[in-house]
Amino acid sequence: MNTCAECGFVYDLTRATVVAPLAREHAVEYADLLLTDSPKLRQRPDADTWSPLEYACHMRDVLFMQRERALAARRMDTPDTTPMGRDERVEHDGYADQKPSDVGRQLRDAALLFANVLERLGDDDWERTLIFSYPDPQEVSLRWLAVHTLHELRHHLLDMHRQLDT
Repeated sequence: MNTCAECGFVYDLTRATVVAPLAREHAVEYADLLLTDSPKLRQRPDADTWSPLEYACHMRDVLFMQRERALAARRMDTPDTTPMGRDERVEHDGYADQKPSDVGRQLRDAALLFANVLERLGDDDWERTLIFSYPDPQEVSLRWLAVHTLHELRHHLLDMHRQLDT
């Protein structure tokens, strides 16, 4: 098991089956944070750190991408997934210009769709694999994909709180 040095998240693959409800819960917390009227919502603390709104947009897109990756792994044997272009999306999709309440609604919907796919997995499905491309290509199970997505949700929620709570 790996542990994130920054947020303390432990990659415990036995928790994969509880990710769906947690994803929905975290999406609600993101959406609630996006309803604040804080000017910090759109502010980057420095040029290399996303704003809270940009983190939320990123998580929305991660949830959509992970859903598609999980569905692909159920259709094909060890599909090679396309990188999401996480850094390029910030500019290409105009994260900083999006309406926070829209992003919150979209993030909740993305979590519902992702959770639905996870909840439909049978015991054997959790062991299906795909090639995950970030940071380096590696073969991972759907169990790992679910836990990794939970890590992303928690880590970026912490990123948002760090900026909004100061």
